Amino acid sequence: MNKERRDALRINEIFFSIQGESSHAGRPCVFVRLTWCNLRCSYCDTEYAFFEGDFRRFDQIIKEIETYNCRLVEITGGEPLLQENVIPFMTMLCDQGYEVLIETGGHMDISLIDPRVARIMDIKCLGSGESEKVLWENIGHLRPTDEVKFVIGDRADYEWARRVIDEYQLNQKCTVLFSPVFGRMDNITLAEWILDDRLNVRFQLQMHKYIWHPAQRGV
Repeated sequence: MNKERRDALRINEIFFSIQGESSHAGRPCVFVRLTWCNLRCSYCDTEYAFFEGDFRRFDQIIKEIETYNCRLVEITGGEPLLQENVIPFMTMLCDQGYEVLIETGGHMDISLIDPRVARIMDIKCLGSGESEKVLWENIGHLRPTDEVKFVIGDRADYEWARRVIDEYQLNQKCTVLFSPVFGRMDNITLAEWILDDRLNVRFQLQMHKYIWHPAQRGV
């Protein structure tokens, strides 16, 4: 989406926090949040990233990352893959020895991402309002180092996610995450569904929303 420069990205915010999700939860991490998203999920908690942000050169972004003295970096959004320049930027980070994660909505092609990057890919459930936009071809590109996330808002979402896991044999491809919609899906209920069904998934909470106020930015 950035046609002005090949070495710049539109950045919403860069911040240092505790990784709140995925199998990396609990680790200090530098987050690079990119501007723009072409989804409008019903439970979105980062609407401010739809349009807010300014263009920064790769070297400026990396200089800020370096100030945190942390080797784990997550690229997030918005939807980071809307900016094609993010592909070479992630490769640059990998070349400099960073451990790189990307969180993506699952509706953009992940095949061009540097294989050294760990991809955390949503598969949008029915309750998101965006399940029809899932790019199912992405499942064929998943590797054991990647993770797939289902955000569960109710029993219908849960059953839908179970069917997708079975149909695509996701547990044989990578780690599968189940996350309750914060403030909507009861944590205990979802945990008990997983246990009752002996489901081979990783239950996760958005840890940062329990450490800080759930509406706080930059955490």
